[in-house]
Amino acid sequence: MRPLTADDPEDIGGHRLLARLGAGGMGVVHLARTTGGALVALKTIRAEHAADPAFRTRFRREVTAVRGLTGPWLVPVVAADTEAKEPWLATEFIPGPSLVEAVDGFGALPVAAVRTLGSRLADALTAVHAAGVVHRDVKPGNVLLALDGPRLIDFGIAHAAGATALTAPDAVVGTPGFLAPEQAQARAGEVGPPSDVFSLGCVLAYTASGRRPFGTGYAAGVLFRTVHEEPDLADVPGELRALIRACLAKDPTERPTAAEVAAALRDPRVSLTRGIPEAQKEHWLPPAVLRVVAERSARALDVPTPGRPTRQPAGDDTTAGPAPSHPQDARPPTRRRVLLMGSAAASVVAVGGGVTAYLAAGRGGTGGSGGALPVHTLGFQADLSGAHKAEGVAQERGARLAVEQHNARAGITFRLALDTVDDRGEAARAQQAARRFTEARVSAVLGPGTLCAALAAGPVYEDARTAMVLISVDDDRLMRLNPRTLRVTRAPESYLSVPLSWYLTHVQPLDRIAVIDDQAAGRTGSALLNRLSERPPSEGTTNAYPVAADSDDFAPAVRAALADKAQAVVFSGTSPERAARCARALADAGFTGPRLGTWRIMRPAFLQQAGAAGQDWLFGTPFTDPGSVSGAFRTAYRARYGTAPGRWSPEAYDAVGLVTRTLERLGGKADIEPGAVAQHLFDVIYRGLAKPLSFTTGSTGTSTLDPNAGALYFLFQAEGKTFRFLGPYDQVKGSKP
Repeated sequence: MRPLTADDPEDIGGHRLLARLGAGGMGVVHLARTTGGALVALKTIRAEHAADPAFRTRFRREVTAVRGLTGPWLVPVVAADTEAKEPWLATEFIPGPSLVEAVDGFGALPVAAVRTLGSRLADALTAVHAAGVVHRDVKPGNVLLALDGPRLIDFGIAHAAGATALTAPDAVVGTPGFLAPEQAQARAGEVGPPSDVFSLGCVLAYTASGRRPFGTGYAAGVLFRTVHEEPDLADVPGELRALIRACLAKDPTERPTAAEVAAALRDPRVSLTRGIPEAQKEHWLPPAVLRVVAERSARALDVPTPGRPTRQPAGDDTTAGPAPSHPQDARPPTRRRVLLMGSAAASVVAVGGGVTAYLAAGRGGTGGSGGALPVHTLGFQADLSGAHKAEGVAQERGARLAVEQHNARAGITFRLALDTVDDRGEAARAQQAARRFTEARVSAVLGPGTLCAALAAGPVYEDARTAMVLISVDDDRLMRLNPRTLRVTRAPESYLSVPLSWYLTHVQPLDRIAVIDDQAAGRTGSALLNRLSERPPSEGTTNAYPVAADSDDFAPAVRAALADKAQAVVFSGTSPERAARCARALADAGFTGPRLGTWRIMRPAFLQQAGAAGQDWLFGTPFTDPGSVSGAFRTAYRARYGTAPGRWSPEAYDAVGLVTRTLERLGGKADIEPGAVAQHLFDVIYRGLAKPLSFTTGSTGTSTLDPNAGALYFLFQAEGKTFRFLGPYDQVKGSKP
């Protein structure tokens, strides 16, 4: 909400103007008061656009179509003048946040809340379709949250069923990611009520999972997936999945009607009527979201007194959005700032789309976001559908949980949003994700989650001075690519010998160590062997027994190690299957001493294929046990995702905390540059769930985690069908060999 300018009239059509809610190239949105005292959002269209006869015809037709719409979950048009020099329309003012603000800021809604929201939106669409109107842009940004329920807004691209659109015949009208296939392919003649149902299905999937069912990224890619691929509903709760999948049928004739969706969503345990007691109306949303709704509602009562600044020279008020508060704000808004003014995806309309383009540009006016906290967007990039899906999804969930819990805290000075891209661990997709995030000027990027993707994306982030905060990846080559912007929040891979040496020196001291050198592990295995050879445990000896990369026979190396009276065996490889073969060879040879490896072989495949031979093996890791870091974290994760926290999820949670602490140190204001975040990340000390994050600069000038701040490595032990957490490596005492 911004003060009126010297160019704003005192009233329009008998409505007293109070403040500006937004402005764009097509017109201005004002907060106004009717003669009866009601608050309205009044949208005016600039005269130069209204001078287009086709535009005015469309505006007149669409206002006529939507003025007759009524329903408890619709925002009615209360007044309009389609013939004025600058035509305008006024709608009821709803001060609540949009659904996209709630989900991006606080995460997916509980199933009960999704049912309530979905049934009421379906009721709204039922009324819309009964009046012969199609909305055509049902999306989270067009759903406002009020204390008593949602409101469907912005009928700016709605049209009467059967009417001829004035946009170009091949124009895609609406928002990618929430469009039906017939809209995505610009088949205007096929757009009808089923198209709105498809969009509603997308909204429900997003609300229930926190993820868009056809992904994110470039509009063309999203539209292609909408037309040709199945939606991603993996994170949608099972009880909602079948209905949402039916809404997302490619064939419009196979989708349910809005009335059928409403009936299916109604939970018999919850009253969804307008007659529910006032005390219960506020419980349809989670407490953190309700707090924001209540804050916005209360702020709407503090209506500003209209003021008149001194008139500025013509042309000074040409930019959209709030007036600059300091010189830095006077520059043209960045793409990131524009994105944060509205939803994450912009509406796609034809040039000269008249009221369509205007209402898309002025979309926020109905809700009114004046006084809202700044939002800092973090990018998240990982393999979410390929070979490393399990770890990628766990990291995303940990990061999203951290974002949600930050936004739910009282007294915060800014909110966070998480924008996710699935790079599948592929170099080309990783570079595309990096270009997208740097163009959007996200505050920092968490990930990528694979070395291949990190090597590909690294130079893009380095050129843009955007911090690449790695959670599970480490490699010396990355530091050479990203000396200024790389931030690694895990312990170095090259020192994984540390927890193994500690165990064989302090827990069970032994001085004759055999390394079964699996040469299929390449430089990773060689690094482990070299460290153990340079500094043998217990100041003893370390001998290597190689196994060729193309050999599956570990028996000769095991026999040679035991012939040299080895007291402990370390497996240097990274393959769980090859480690299992080594374990069986050791068991066949009768060896019962300590057997150790690294986190890379600590997989279910090792336990399954090694069987009894794999029991009691020890593993050094750079990650902690997700279930042991905090009872509150474990409980919140399970409540949010219905499963125990996955590997690397606490580390991802901490990475968000590190960036958040940096933003706080920089003041939390809206326009903190990504380069400033990257520069100051090393100056922050953050005590995370998994480990303390404190950095030190070495002799080469590169910064790494400070080992003196706390244990950076951990020990696990194979036990039964799982891996039992022993603790930080330097706190393990008397473990079973």
